[in-house]
Formats: sequence, structure tokens, C-alpha cells
Amino acid sequence: MAPPQGQMRPGRQLAVLGLIFVVLFLMVFFVGVPGKSSFTERLEPKLGLDLIGGTRVTYTATTMDGADPPAEQLEEARQIIESRVNALGVSEAEVVIEGNRNIVISLAGENRDDLKQVGDAAQLRFRKVLKAADGSGVAPAVTETPTPGASPSPGASGAPSPGASGAPAAGQSPGAAVTSSPSASGGAGGGTGGQGGGAAATATPTPAPSGAASATPTPAASGSAAPAPVSTDVAAIRAEVQKKVGEAAWAAASGLQGVADLTTDPTLATTLAPFGTLDPETEVRALEPAMQFNVPQISCAMLDARPAGSIVDPNSQAVACEAGAKYLLDVAKVLGTDVEGASGVLDQQTGDWVVSLDFTGEGQEKWTALTREAYNNEGGTCDQTALGDGSRCRVAVVLDNEVISSPEIQAVLTGDSQITGSFNSASANELASKLRYGALPLTFEADEAQNVSATLGAEQLRAGLLAAGLGMLLVAIYAFFYYRLLGTVIFLSLILSALLTYGALVVLGRQIGFTLTLAGIAGFIVSLGVAADSFIIYFERLKDEIREGRSPRSAVGRAWTRARRTIISANAISLMAAVVLYIVSVGQVKGFAFALGLATLLDLIVVFLFRHPVMTMFARTRAFLSPRVSGLGRVLKEKPAATDTVKPRSSRVKEA
Repeated sequence: MAPPQGQMRPGRQLAVLGLIFVVLFLMVFFVGVPGKSSFTERLEPKLGLDLIGGTRVTYTATTMDGADPPAEQLEEARQIIESRVNALGVSEAEVVIEGNRNIVISLAGENRDDLKQVGDAAQLRFRKVLKAADGSGVAPAVTETPTPGASPSPGASGAPSPGASGAPAAGQSPGAAVTSSPSASGGAGGGTGGQGGGAAATATPTPAPSGAASATPTPAASGSAAPAPVSTDVAAIRAEVQKKVGEAAWAAASGLQGVADLTTDPTLATTLAPFGTLDPETEVRALEPAMQFNVPQISCAMLDARPAGSIVDPNSQAVACEAGAKYLLDVAKVLGTDVEGASGVLDQQTGDWVVSLDFTGEGQEKWTALTREAYNNEGGTCDQTALGDGSRCRVAVVLDNEVISSPEIQAVLTGDSQITGSFNSASANELASKLRYGALPLTFEADEAQNVSATLGAEQLRAGLLAAGLGMLLVAIYAFFYYRLLGTVIFLSLILSALLTYGALVVLGRQIGFTLTLAGIAGFIVSLGVAADSFIIYFERLKDEIREGRSPRSAVGRAWTRARRTIISANAISLMAAVVLYIVSVGQVKGFAFALGLATLLDLIVVFLFRHPVMTMFARTRAFLSPRVSGLGRVLKEKPAATDTVKPRSSRVKEA
């Protein structure tokens, strides 16, 4: 790696090292920092929870019957939450199980909004919209019934018609994207955005009908799956709801075949009024989907207040809302587990942030089959109130209890898709992270974030830093005493390594969220041993070369050539050990491994770009040849004696 002694130009290596310092500290002061940050704030590394304290959020697992969740599900949820936290660019976060139902997340720093959503269930479902109704929960003020299926014209809604969007015939849309964007009416607006020229499934706003429905009961959608078996706890809650609302209200709600028409039968509004007093978290979520949809008093406000995970059963119909419209949704035929990958990307055509979905092989087949069914409205399962402008079914993208998009399918889609909406960079990547790492097997409720104090107080931290400083001072004194001028090389090398390490800590803390903890500090301290070994190897090899009869100047290059391989091998072993430990470990041990590997890598940079060039420059000075100044005094004094003893032996051999 280094040229021979005669060709050595130390100025080049030192110039490269200087350039590294300039670039690094330009990043420290000007990259990733707020514009009004002070000088000291720009130099602050990201410290861990045990050094500066931070924020703690407790997530409590909830079950319908109130029993403790299975331990294996709690551990699976902990791993998923930890992956989501790390995906936010956060390092050294502590995610632990506490008790039989709590998961505690501890993160350095205060007022961290990153932890608010990591405990969401994030159950993704793709469901056809079978019916739509008003979700205000208020009886209409007018008696005029709008024409079923009425919708604004494409020009009024801003949603292009199939022809205008350039949608090709069914089955000719590879790589198409499911897109939707907010419209002026507050519903899901239309838009195209198929990738690679593919068709787009356009979300067309369907105005929710008023509380008045047709007098003729709407038959149940054909093709729906049989009701899923009801668990004992849900059945018990339904029995309590029946007692609460009364037999008359329960019988009236159970007999509804469609949305209750409160305009034609005013007494029905009074009869069903008790349903407006139900608790969304327990009572509303336990009702059958048909009852949730048909009873007008069950509003979108109540449905949206249900806890996450209330409608995750893919084998039963569900009711959810979007922009005040209440939807009766079909069974889920494409699930989040059918999604192979998800990422937040910037759409090059629209300039908006979207969530790109990559389906698995089997998932892609399911998605194509669902879009074909929706495009052709097979079996007429979609009611007129739920059809889009093109008289084709809409597919709702349901995340937990929320409909985040409900585009009209304008072609059979055979490629990957996008979820679009009112996303920014943070929200798009947050949703992608939830989908990418999977859904939680349990539903959690989050407590308020609490500020926690550092486990290591400020006084103890100062005492530890003082002890470390004293240790470094003793090393420097010993180096100067034993190696003298060579001790200067040791001292300067350690100073440069410390500056490189500090700058790297600041930059990495901003860019990838690396957090310095006590474990990381321990990793840096251990790396000092590796750095000291490289000094000893080089200097002792230099002494051996001088003992063998070489001059100090020529011994520098020869010693470097022989010691270089040993130094590289020692650092490579430490670096590989750090990499393996980082891969197989978790938590603070991972931070220790990262710090050890980083410090070892920076030590190699200092060895090749500073230590050897400086030694080459010292070898050209008179001080280096002085036994008293160079630190090679004993070796230089022994050299002549060793040379004299060789000659007599040689002469005796000649005489013999």
C-alpha cells in the first residue's frame, strides 16, 4: 500500500487526511442542522437515554375479553415495534416487555413524536365497496330522495372518465397503479398515475346519500361470505347491548334489510335512537356489520372511534368511513401479507408523495382477480350507491379501521400499485414502514409519553469523563517517557483519531440516528487497545531493524513494510468481530459493536495517512538520529557494539 522509502511523498498522504477533515467538519457545521443553530449546538452529538434521559411510551395490549395476551404474540409485537422504531432512523431505542401485556419504548430526547404511531395495528385490507350511505348520524332535514347512484359529472368532480384517463381495455394494464387524491368535495378524488403507461384505478367521489333511502329495502349483497363464528365475549357484549337499547330497538335494527328510511317512518328514528348512545370502543365494535351500516344513528364519528383492530377479520364484511360517507365493505380478498414490500416515493408525474406496494407472486394473482371482479361488477354485488362514475366497483384500501383510499377500478390491474392521498415524506414513509414490517398481532393502547431522567447523572458523567481524561494523560506521559520523540507521534495520532471519531458521531447522529450510549463509549475505549497495539508493533519493528544494522532513516521504511501487514491483520480481525457482533446482537450491545468498528476503521485511516508519513518526515531530521531525543537511544548505543562482535568472529573463521 505504501511506496518504497525512496518514492515516499508524505505530503500527499497528509493532504488527503486534511481533505477528509475539511469535508467532515463542513458536514458537522452545515449539513442537517437547523439554520438558527448555535456553534455549540452544531457540535453536539446525539446522546443516549442513559446519558441525557429521554421519552418513554407504554403500549398496553387490549383483548376483547380483558385476558392477558399470549406471550408469543406479545414477543412478536415487540419485535415488529422495534423494527418500526429503527426504521424511523432511531438507534439505541429500548423496546422491552413489561409485565404480561405492556411494551415499553424508551428513546433518548424529549417530545419525540416518532413514537406516536409505531404501536398501531397497521392491518392492511383491500375490500370492495358494496354500499354507501350517509354517516352523519343525523336524520335528514329534507324529504326529497336523491336518485340512487347520482354522482357529479366527470367535469364537475375533476375525475376523468375511463376514456379520458386513457385506461386501456381490461387485462392490458401492466404496472398500473391504484391512485386517489382528495377532491374538492372532500371525498376521494380521481386521478391517473399508472406507471410505465399502465392504467390507473381512479377514485371517483360518490356522494353519500342522505339519511333517506329508498322505501324498498335493499337486498343483502350477493356473493358475500357467510358470517364468521361469533366468539363468546362478543356474544356477551351483544347481549348487553340488546338490554341497553331495548327489545323494540334491537328487533327493529335486526329486521332492517337496508339503510333505515327515517323520512318515511318518523317513529323509526325514535325507536332506533338508543343506538346513538352506544360506546364505540366496546359496544359498537361488537355489532354485526349489517347493523352498523343500516342503523343511521351509528355515525361515522362512532365508527372512527373504534379501537384499532376492530375490523381486521378478513373473512367477514366490515363497515368503515371515508370523508363522512359510511361504507359497507366486502370480505377482504387481498391482505397486507400479500404485499412483499412498501416504500414511500415521490411520484415523478404528479410530484406528490405516494406509498408504492410490491405484491408477492400469489398476492399479485389475488390483486388481479379482485380488480377483474370490481371492473366487471361480477354478480352485481356493488350497489348503485357505491359505484363510481364509470359504473364500476370501487376498492377500498383499509388500514385498521380507516379507509385511506377508495378508487374506482377502471381496468384489470396486473402490476404493482400505489396508495396515494394527502401524504408528505414523513407520513408516506411511516405508512410504508408499518406495511413493510407487518401488522401487529395484538391491538395496543398508548399511554401519554413521559420524560425520564438519565440513569447516569450529570455528576457521574463528569466523573467518568474526568477518569477517562486522566487515563489518557497517563498514557501520554508513559509514551513520552518511553518513546520520547516517537511519543509525539502517538499523542498526535490519538488526538486526530479522537477528532475524526467525534465528527463522525455528530454526522452519523443526524444522518442515520446513531446514538451514543455508555455501551458505545465502552466500544471506543476498547478500540484504544487496538490503536496502542499498532504503535507497539511499528516501533518495536523499527528497533529490530536498527539492531540488525540498518540506519534509522532506512529502518523506518523497512519497519513499515514488515509491520504493515500485521497492523492490517489485527485491525481486520477487530473489524470483523465488530461486524459479526453488530449483526447478531440487539440493543446497546449493537451500539457497542458499531462504536468499536467505527473507531477501528478510523484508526486505520490515521495509521496510513498520518503515522507513517510523519515517521518518514521525522526520519529526515537530525533529532531523529539523536539517541537522547528520538527515543531510540538504547538501541542506537547498542548498535556499534553489536557490529564489533561480528567482525572478530568473521576473522577467526578466515584464520581457521
